[in-house]
Amino acid sequence: MNAQLPLLLATLVFLAVYAGVVLPAVWSRRPARRTAALKVLGQLLGALRRWKRG
Repeated sequence: MNAQLPLLLATLVFLAVYAGVVLPAVWSRRPARRTAALKVLGQLLGALRRWKRG
């Protein structure tokens, strides 16, 4: 079970980001919510790119 813990944690983080940021950015009827979710998504992707470059 301990070997699977990092995979489980990564999956939970991915699902939380997907449900909390990606879905509202795409499916929300409220323009303000879409705009805010897209902004957060852009910040997350920018941070990921900077982290990968190292």
